[in-house]
Amino acid sequence: IFFSCIECFSSVNFFLSLYRFQACVYFASVFQAMSCGIHYLASVFMAVTPNFVCGIPGNVSSVLFYNSSESSIEDIWTLWTSTENYIVVRLENGEIWELNQCSRSKREVSLDLAYEYKGNKSIFSCSDGFLYDDTKWKSTVVTQWDLVCDREWLAKLIQPTFMLGVLIGAVIFGDIADRLGRRRVIWFTSAGQFVFGIAVAFTFDYYSFVIVRFLLAMVSSGYLVVAFVYVTEFVGIKARTWASMHVHAFFAVGIMVVALVGFLVRTWWVYQIFLSIATLPFVLCCWMLPETPFWLLSEERYEDAQKVINIMAKWNKVSTPCKVSELCSVQQDDLVSGRTGDNDTSSAKKHNILDLFCNWHIARRTITVWLIWFTGSLGYYVFSLSSVSLGGNEYLNLFLIGAVELPCYVIACIGMDKLGRRNTLIPFLILSALICVLIMFIPQDFNILIVLANMAGKFSIGVAFGLIYLYTAELYPTIVRSLAVGSGSMMCRAGSVVAPFCVYLRSVWIFMPLLLVGIMALLSGILTIMLPETLGKPLTNTLAEATEMGRSKKSCSGKTTPAHSGAALEKIEMFCQETVSTEK
Repeated sequence: IFFSCIECFSSVNFFLSLYRFQACVYFASVFQAMSCGIHYLASVFMAVTPNFVCGIPGNVSSVLFYNSSESSIEDIWTLWTSTENYIVVRLENGEIWELNQCSRSKREVSLDLAYEYKGNKSIFSCSDGFLYDDTKWKSTVVTQWDLVCDREWLAKLIQPTFMLGVLIGAVIFGDIADRLGRRRVIWFTSAGQFVFGIAVAFTFDYYSFVIVRFLLAMVSSGYLVVAFVYVTEFVGIKARTWASMHVHAFFAVGIMVVALVGFLVRTWWVYQIFLSIATLPFVLCCWMLPETPFWLLSEERYEDAQKVINIMAKWNKVSTPCKVSELCSVQQDDLVSGRTGDNDTSSAKKHNILDLFCNWHIARRTITVWLIWFTGSLGYYVFSLSSVSLGGNEYLNLFLIGAVELPCYVIACIGMDKLGRRNTLIPFLILSALICVLIMFIPQDFNILIVLANMAGKFSIGVAFGLIYLYTAELYPTIVRSLAVGSGSMMCRAGSVVAPFCVYLRSVWIFMPLLLVGIMALLSGILTIMLPETLGKPLTNTLAEATEMGRSKKSCSGKTTPAHSGAALEKIEMFCQETVSTEK
C-alpha cells in the first residue's frame, strides 16, 4: 500500500508537469510498450513442459502408480512427483507396460499387475507419441509438437531465439528511425506486433513458429527503442527522467497481463491471440501521432516542423508559439561561432567504438558500464523467467514479479535526484547480490519467503537496470554519447539472450542462475565505485572533458572537435520546450 501511494503521488506530479498535447502523445506511445512486455515474457506459459510419459500401443484397462490403482492415466497425474517415476499399465489384450518419460518397456511375464517387477523387459522408444498432463494447460507448443526428450533442446531455443530477434531489431529499427523518422517506424512496428502476434497462433509447425516469433521480437524491440526516443523528444526537460522511467513501468504492466491471461486461458494459441489483441487499440489510432519536431529540424523540413509546433501550441493554449525561423537563426549563429572559435573544426574526426577505449580511464569506464548493462538485463530476465518455477501459484508469482517493478522505478528516480546516480546504483547492485546469496539459504519448503526474496531481488536489479540508461548518457561526451548508449544497449541485449540459458542451468544446480547473477551484480557494484558522479554536472562535449570528469588530467591523444551542432540542438530544445510551456 505504501509503495502504491508513492507510485500514485509521483505519477500525479509527473503527469501535472506534462501539458495536454504531450500527455496525449505520451500515453498513446507508452501504451504500446505494454504489448512489448507481453510478447517478451509470453513464452513462460506458452512453452511450459507439463508432466508426460510415453504413449501406449493400445487401450488401457487399468493403471498402477505405486500403491494407487486407477482406471485411466489422467487420474494419476495428481500423484506424480518426480521425473524418475514411471507408470504401470495393463492393456485390454493383457500386456503390461512400464511407461517412463522417454522410453517404455514391455514385461515378458504378464501375470499379476504389480508396481515392482524383477523379470525380463523389452525396451522400446516412444514411437506412439506421448501422454501429457493437461490438468493445468490444455495445450502448449511443447505438447503440440512433442518438444520433449531428444527434441527438448528445440523447446529451450524458443526464448533465446526470441531474444536474438530483440537484439537485431533494436539495431535495425534504431537506424531506420534516424533515417526515415520516428513516426513511420512506430506505425510499422505497431502493426507488425499485431500481425505477427496473431500469426504466431496459426503457425503450422515448430520452425514456422520460431521464425514468426523471431520477426515479432524484431518489431517489438524496434518499437520499444524508438518509443523511448519519441517520448523523450516530446516531453519537457524537467519531466524527461520520469517519462523514460514510466515506459519501463508500462512494460512491467505487460508482464502482469501475461500472468492474468495465462491464468484465464490454458490453450497456447488462444492465449497468444488474447495477448496480441492488446495491441489492437494502438494500431487503430497510431496513424494520428505526429513526427517529432527535432527529427524534422534535423532533416531541414522546417515547414513540417512548424506545423507540429503550431498544433502543440493550439492544444496547450499557447498564444505565442515558437517560430522555426528563429530557431534556425540560433543554430546558424552557433555554427558560425563554432567555426570562427576553433580552427581545428574543419578537421573533424569521425568517431567509432575505439574512442570508448581511448585511454585507461575511459576504457575502464566503458568496461564497467557494459558490465552493468549486461548484469542488469541478465538479472532482470533471470528473475522474471524463473518466477514460474519458485513453487506455489506460478501465475501469482509472475504477477508479483511484474508488479514489484512499479515502485522500483519511482525509487530509482527519487534516488537519482536526491542521492546521485552512482550513489543509488552501487547499493542496489550490491543488495541484489546479497539477496541472491540469501535465497540460497532459504529452505525450499518456505515458498512464500522464496517468492518475497525473489521480488526483492527483482526490485533491486530493476532500479539498477532503469538507472543505467540515463547514467550512461551523462558519463560520455556529446561526440560519442549515442555510440556509448548504443553499445551499452547491445550488451543489454546480449544479456537477454544469455538469460534463458542461465535459467536452464537450474537442471544442473537449482541455485546456479542466482549464483551467476549474484557474482555479476557484486562485481558490477564494486567497479561502479570508480565511476564519477554526474548529478548536477553539465554534459561534457569532448573526450578530454569526460576524462577530466573522472578526476584525471590525462586526455585522449589528438584534438577533438567541440560539439557545436549538439549545443545548437540543445538551444533549440530549450527554446521549443520553454515556449510551449509558458502558459496553461
